Amino acid sequence: MQTCESRSLSELVTELQASAEEVASLAKNSESDKEVFTEFAALLEKFTPVLIELKENCKVMDRPPVRKAVESLEKELRGAKELIKSTGSRSPIKQMEYMTQDLGRSLGLVLFASIDVSPEIKDKVAALHKELMNAKFNTSLSTSPCPSPRPSQESGFVSELDSEREIEEETVTLSIEDVVLQLKYGNDEEFRLALWGLRDFIKDHSIDNEWINNEGVIPILFNRLGSSKPHNRLTIIQMLRILASVNTENKEKMADVESLSLLVKSLTRDVDERREAVGLLLELSEVSAVQRRIGRIQGCIVMLVTMLNGDDSTACHDAGKLLIALSNNTQNALHMAEAGYFKPLVHYLKEGSDMSKILMATAISRIELTDQSRASLGEDGAIEPLVKMFKTGKLEAKLSALNALQNLSMLTENIQRLISSGIVVPLLQLLFSVTSVLMTLREPASAILARIAQSESVLFNKDVAQQMLSLLNLSSPVIQFHVLQALNSIASHSRASKIRKKMKENGAVQLLLPFLTESNLKNRTAALNLLYTLSKDSPEEFMEPLGEYHLNNIVNIISSSTSEGEKAAAIGILSNLPISNKKATYVLKKSNLLPILISIVSSSESTSTPSTSWLMESTAGLFIRFTVPSDKKLQLLSAELGMIPLLVKLLSSGSLVAKCRAATSLAQLSQNSLALRKSRKSRWTCIPHSAEAFCRVHDGYCIVKNTFCLVKAGAISPLIKILEGEEREADEAVLDALATLLQDEIWENGSNYLARMSVFQAILKVLESGNVKAQEKALWILERMFSIEEHRTQHGEAAQMVLIDLAQNGDPRLKSSVAKVLAQLELLQPQSSYF
Repeated sequence: MQTCESRSLSELVTELQASAEEVASLAKNSESDKEVFTEFAALLEKFTPVLIELKENCKVMDRPPVRKAVESLEKELRGAKELIKSTGSRSPIKQMEYMTQDLGRSLGLVLFASIDVSPEIKDKVAALHKELMNAKFNTSLSTSPCPSPRPSQESGFVSELDSEREIEEETVTLSIEDVVLQLKYGNDEEFRLALWGLRDFIKDHSIDNEWINNEGVIPILFNRLGSSKPHNRLTIIQMLRILASVNTENKEKMADVESLSLLVKSLTRDVDERREAVGLLLELSEVSAVQRRIGRIQGCIVMLVTMLNGDDSTACHDAGKLLIALSNNTQNALHMAEAGYFKPLVHYLKEGSDMSKILMATAISRIELTDQSRASLGEDGAIEPLVKMFKTGKLEAKLSALNALQNLSMLTENIQRLISSGIVVPLLQLLFSVTSVLMTLREPASAILARIAQSESVLFNKDVAQQMLSLLNLSSPVIQFHVLQALNSIASHSRASKIRKKMKENGAVQLLLPFLTESNLKNRTAALNLLYTLSKDSPEEFMEPLGEYHLNNIVNIISSSTSEGEKAAAIGILSNLPISNKKATYVLKKSNLLPILISIVSSSESTSTPSTSWLMESTAGLFIRFTVPSDKKLQLLSAELGMIPLLVKLLSSGSLVAKCRAATSLAQLSQNSLALRKSRKSRWTCIPHSAEAFCRVHDGYCIVKNTFCLVKAGAISPLIKILEGEEREADEAVLDALATLLQDEIWENGSNYLARMSVFQAILKVLESGNVKAQEKALWILERMFSIEEHRTQHGEAAQMVLIDLAQNGDPRLKSSVAKVLAQLELLQPQSSYF
């Protein structure tokens, strides 16, 4: 298949001629059985004039069956070449006879497939074919024992009408009456002979179309098509194509539903049979009744679309032309769309009648489209005519267009096409319309707007958010949901800070707070998501409308909701409130929020989904409020409820945001560890402490729930591991936590402990690739630790190159800190060139 399709027929015939001449030359020069090979060479030389004539008619003959037959002949010549080379001293007489007959069979296939060439050329090919088939070599010339006969090689041409020598002889004796009888009643082999005979009679003009009609040849062939074996089915279809090419009357005889159904069934067969079947169906489609009937046959259009997307170029071409012909019927165009071929549907959207456009738009809205299908429709140009229908059509056209656009808008790539079509303003106008007949259009319009709002391009319309805010109190729950989604998308864009500010100034928070008690889960969650987005900027301003009533409503949602997304949004809102607002902290503590949060983190440790990740991040953020160093009582409550082990767990299993927030809470707790530790020298200790409780860093007895000790909590190792990673966003929080072990009273103990925990490489990694603030904190830690000579000796050399590079190429704000550390290492000379 590859060879046939990659070379033209002219090239194939030229190569075949060269091959025949080469094999003839080899035969002439053979050392053994010269008489036999000389005869064989003489036969091969007769190929040249025949092939020259065929080459001159290539344009007429260039059809797949002809190409296949020529390839078969080329294959037989290669076999002859190998046979000549391998004969040696043995006589190849019988083998040469079989080889010559195989060449004759392959040439017969060329003759069989050459429908459109002149009778003169056919006669020349037929004469050489007959001579090859009847070739006999004189066995008396050979004294060597003959090899045993072998079966003929398969030519590769699927018809195989002449795969036996006897076919040629038997068909000579068949009369026209015999052909008809064997076509009707013959077994498989007799039927094959009859087909060959019919082909010969048609070729020789021994029968005419009147005889074909009188004998009912076409119905006979279709009757046998349904029960024949694969090789006969292919030949039947080829014969039917010959008959169909004679006149329109024959095509009309093949146009009944039963016959067409048999041909459609052949579209599911092997590659050669379906190629011939689609070719015949294409020819028959010239009959108008066929176009109507084919589309109704189950599976036909699906198979044609499959072939259109297949690797067989001939079948693909014919299937495409047939689909175009069938697309004149709107119902067929709809079936094609269901099969994933949308060009006819888009054509109707652009140029069809008003009713056709509505049919096509309705189909797009109802078909379960894949993203690939949505992309195809967008690329084929479906969006522009649909937008035009929405803008200018009547009510039914508007509704069908909007529903179709809603389906297409599910693909991100189509959103920009929608914006470019100018649909945003008409959609907003529709949503504000109070005309009763247009109310049914508002839901799909709001859904499309929600999708469009995901693109930052919508920000070019500066008033769109303010306009949509005013719709919240005027719409049905479904429209409210889409409007809330759209507003959240708009407010979430990175360049939307001014829009968020303006929304809050125009009372967005007050409009959204009533949704906290909304029974509709989808709308309540959408409102919470928008409140969360608005809470990120200017938390003081956001806090103003929130009173104890609304804070309690949010806590109730956190405690009762079964939706992780809703919980995460609610917790996120509370985590964004100003930590300095003690009233909010009091209300949240009073509402027993803290044990609820502890329970949420404990129960979510084993799951890992995007919503769970967001929930953990939000909760870790809210933990910061409950661990502020200024409120030791609140810290103790948090520790007693089991927060610290959960924070340590988040250092290893949470997202980077959760790790950062957990480190911040641990840093805040650790700031009070020194004051809370129980000194081993204290006289007031009523209960003796175990040796395990003694902390070498704090030089006293530490119990995690009482003193919040990071060492006893096992937090140091996961904190250092975060610094060793490639992501740098948590560096500052982690370094703040580690720095609490280097407070003035315990800095030596802390330095020695951190050194034992291999902190130096992690610190150097921050100096190499962290941000300026993180580098400042890392330098402070390094300065403290290098105040101990042992650490300077062991780690100073490793730090030297990093510090020198930082001195020469780092941020100028680090100059002083770097100089201090270099001075500790005695590397900074009075006239230093590092800075």
